[in-house]
Amino acid sequence: MGDEEDDRREAKRALVEAFSTFGSDALRDVWLFDQRTHERLYVRDDVAEKVTDLDVPRFVDNERYGYVTRDTYSDLYYADYNYTVRGFDGFEQFRTFLSEEDRRVGVFGSFDRREGGYDFGALNDELAAVVADYSFEAFVPE
Repeated sequence: MGDEEDDRREAKRALVEAFSTFGSDALRDVWLFDQRTHERLYVRDDVAEKVTDLDVPRFVDNERYGYVTRDTYSDLYYADYNYTVRGFDGFEQFRTFLSEEDRRVGVFGSFDRREGGYDFGALNDELAAVVADYSFEAFVPE
């Protein structure tokens, strides 16, 4: 059991590290979710103050619609769906799904807006590399 827990901790740490390396000090938060639950992996202190008044479960429920839209995009488009980016005043939110065969776990994180924007495709590729290094189970939210 200890090895499994260590693997989960290390996998989630590596996921946060990938977001952090990508966004540096602009990283605001990182969350995992599946169809039943969610897990906060990282929230920057100033953002933590703001989300104390937020209905986090409702917010995550909205991200769960991504399970449906991902399947819809797969059925409608000639290219594979990879990620979604939403722009808010002051920050941008990135969401993708980590997958293994027909199983998926969602992950999203946000970054302070910056001039010139971000290469979210590069982040998506880096997250895929992190997932390849661990068992899929290690990313399932607790």
